[in-house]
Amino acid sequence: MRKILFLLLATVLLFSILSVNVFAVTEAEVEAQVAAQGKDKVSGNIFIWFLCAIAFLKVSQKVDSFMSALGINVGHTGGSMLGELMIAMRGIQIASGGAFGHHRGGGGGSGGSPSGSGSDASFLSGGLAGAVSRTSHRHAASSVTGQQNHPISQRIYNSSVAKGGDYANTIIGAVAKGSVNNEGTITGSRAAEAMTSYFGYAGKTNAPQFSDMEIGGGRITGMESVGGAAPTEFAMYSADQYMKPDGAYTLETAADGSKWYKQTAQDTVEKTPYMDANGDIAYNEQIVQKLPQIPRRKDRV
Repeated sequence: MRKILFLLLATVLLFSILSVNVFAVTEAEVEAQVAAQGKDKVSGNIFIWFLCAIAFLKVSQKVDSFMSALGINVGHTGGSMLGELMIAMRGIQIASGGAFGHHRGGGGGSGGSPSGSGSDASFLSGGLAGAVSRTSHRHAASSVTGQQNHPISQRIYNSSVAKGGDYANTIIGAVAKGSVNNEGTITGSRAAEAMTSYFGYAGKTNAPQFSDMEIGGGRITGMESVGGAAPTEFAMYSADQYMKPDGAYTLETAADGSKWYKQTAQDTVEKTPYMDANGDIAYNEQIVQKLPQIPRRKDRV
């Protein structure tokens, strides 16, 4: 009975191994999917296939070893791990057009995407874990800025930002200091949560409350309420990208070590002209809160 079970198991395993070619993905099929669905969507799908393919090859090698121990002569699967990686990466390059590791940062100087360089060497730097990390960061950034929807990366980001984790702060920093045209901006409740994480307020009692926030392009703007007081308008400027502002300011340090000039709205006399009963021009004066003038960008001086 035991021999029959072993023979049945061996037959099933051999059938599974020999039928792998049926499910192979050809270059023509990949190009057809790119034309039908677009590079971004297909690159994400093929990256998942890439991980599954590597996992399958490793499992197949274990199965071969097990069957050889049973005295069943089988061919070796998997071969060189480097060769498998290069083959899988070829499919990824076809679908993404080199999108993996493409540096999207512009006009932000020290900003830019957390994805890194677009060369094959940069894609392989850090091994498979490095490639997965860069892709996950890029997907999370696209999700948090509303450019695309990547549910898995978004859930990882949500878990990290709630506790002020490094994963979330890396993404927030890349968007905050990056180009608005390429990286986008974080707005609304997501921006308020990002502000709390990025400047170390997560989990702290009596932390400021933020609203009407926007983060991106080297600037952070919004409303801040401390200790239940009325919200005050504020603006922050990356010290790497902007000149020192005129007027009073404080220098804040973010979780990634970057420096930011912070200014709050100040009482300002606002005059509104009108014509009095004698036909003369007079002014209504009132005190309002206004932010100082935006400082100059270093790349435009």
